[in-house]
Amino acid sequence: MAAQAMQQTSTQEEIPDLEKDSRHAERAQWVLNAPEPPGIWTELIDSVRDKILPCGNKFMSLKNQSGRKHLVSFLQGVFPILVWCRSYTVTKFRKDLLAGLTIASLCIPQSIGYATLAKLDPQYGLYTSVVPPLIYAVMGTSREIAVGPVAVVSLLLPSMIQKIQDPGADPISYRKLVLTATFFAGIFQAAFGLFRLGFLVDFLSHAAIVGFVAGAAIVIGLQQLKGLLGITHFTNKTDIISVVEAVWRSVHHHWSPHNFILGCSFLSFILITRYLGKRKRKLFWLSAIAPLLSVILSTLIVFLTRADKHGVKIVKHIQGGLNPSSVHQLQLNGPYVGEVAKIGLIVGVVALTEAIAVGRSFSSLRGYHLDGNKEMVAMGFMNIIGSFTSCYVATGSFSRTAVNFSAGVETLVSNIVMAITVIISLQLFTRLLYYTPIAILASIILSALPGLIDLHEAYNIWKIDKLDFLTCIAAFFGVLFVSVEIGLLVAVGISFAKIILISIRPGTETLGRLPGTDMFCDINQYPMATKTPGVVLIRIKSALLCFANANIIKERIMRWVTEEAEDDTKGNARGSTNQLVVLDTSSLMDIDTSGIATLQELQMNLTSHKMELAIANPRWQVIHKLRLANFVNQIGGRVFLTVGEAVDANLNAKWAGTM
Repeated sequence: MAAQAMQQTSTQEEIPDLEKDSRHAERAQWVLNAPEPPGIWTELIDSVRDKILPCGNKFMSLKNQSGRKHLVSFLQGVFPILVWCRSYTVTKFRKDLLAGLTIASLCIPQSIGYATLAKLDPQYGLYTSVVPPLIYAVMGTSREIAVGPVAVVSLLLPSMIQKIQDPGADPISYRKLVLTATFFAGIFQAAFGLFRLGFLVDFLSHAAIVGFVAGAAIVIGLQQLKGLLGITHFTNKTDIISVVEAVWRSVHHHWSPHNFILGCSFLSFILITRYLGKRKRKLFWLSAIAPLLSVILSTLIVFLTRADKHGVKIVKHIQGGLNPSSVHQLQLNGPYVGEVAKIGLIVGVVALTEAIAVGRSFSSLRGYHLDGNKEMVAMGFMNIIGSFTSCYVATGSFSRTAVNFSAGVETLVSNIVMAITVIISLQLFTRLLYYTPIAILASIILSALPGLIDLHEAYNIWKIDKLDFLTCIAAFFGVLFVSVEIGLLVAVGISFAKIILISIRPGTETLGRLPGTDMFCDINQYPMATKTPGVVLIRIKSALLCFANANIIKERIMRWVTEEAEDDTKGNARGSTNQLVVLDTSSLMDIDTSGIATLQELQMNLTSHKMELAIANPRWQVIHKLRLANFVNQIGGRVFLTVGEAVDANLNAKWAGTM
């Protein structure tokens, strides 16, 4: 009777196990019989189509509808203003009008100052605050961003172009090269967006940007000593040693204390108003108009006291009128076109990185999504058209965007208001700026620099990731002691080295089951996780198994298998030995031929140790390539949907073998 009862119990246990095995086999077929994934050309064509037809599936859904709806859908994708203008109200316009006038009061003096930093005539800064904001207003997706010239780009352009053409010796040829570099910057930016190559911008990592911007801020500040001290002859180099040497020589010979006193007085005024604006939010407008007030008051002081006769250097003539055409000035067939294209690429990437960082930081505050690819397209076209209308590279300004946000901006109409205000200034008020002291422009630029040096963020980078901090410091010291482009190159080089290091030294971890669950986790992270007797569970923590890392992973797996076998041999009182190695490939997005060859070698090595190999949770591209390489058949079809199913299948096979 006892034997009969045991046989009945065994039969009852066998039925659920058979049902479970059947379910596991069915799920394994889901993995093995998945449809063929899209090829690289299909993905590329779809990517381009999504950008050229920005409404994507919505556009394609209109294929059976009228051509008019086709056109409307296309235009709404290219020009987002056609979407949000339908819900525009008078209340929103009031807020945008106030915000636009506020940022215009900050933009006009900053634009003049940034143009001098770029070694261009002052009016080119104002031109850059007219056309690019108008183009961005109809093509951009950020509601808060204020477009125009910025400090970092204004430093980067001359630091590289002056190696080809000295702006002091031939300012006209220099200006043509700047406009050509702007054209190429726009071409590259638009291409990044159209072909969804925004990941290239990400190679300039957050840590690199923090270090680069901080170093550039110090270099910009040191270069403003020329205007602040009234120095006539100054170095064209940007490294700190050359600039300090130039200042030291000039201080002992020719400098103007009147310039210094005037500049420092208004610099103090601007910084005090900024402090008050931060302390009392309602006074934000005071810090916004302080630079314009400084220009007006200092110009009156110089005009009334004739301080220009006593050594105070002034701007003198600023050409008025609308942006003149500059198409004929582009040097697309010149001897330096290759060098200028490289400069355009570098400047375009830096400008994009700053604009997208600014746009995303403020869009997150208001809870809407910023389309990075559309932003790149908008930035690209505004710089291409800008190069045709006497503008140099424009991008999103953090300081003006912050003021725009504080002023309660609702839409990009604020950029249109700002551009119209600058146009009016170019038409009517440029003659009034004849006596504007250069020291005031230097003080306005200096007042914007403290916000570019983020010590708190640098400390956070140090706490979180030491290798990222190395990138940050390398960019900082590269800009400070060598040059702006070398600082960028070093930062990008370290970022690449980090990627390569992670790729060739991928993470692998041994898994165990968490008690009371069907979850399998890293036994080092979760010490309570228990190993499964007879099974080695290994997760590959790499997105790609390729020639660079495949052998390392194979050697690591074999070492663990050997160690596990030795441990089992030493304590074999239970009689348990490893029979199965399960690779959890849930993190593995793709595999190349070297990776497949390595898996085949691993399979042969395990077979020689009387062990079997199984694959759990393979991704679409991975299982497709493994099937094409006939690897699935080589491992006996041991492919499972989850790690748990692989473990259960092994336990059931062992149980069946003991019957």
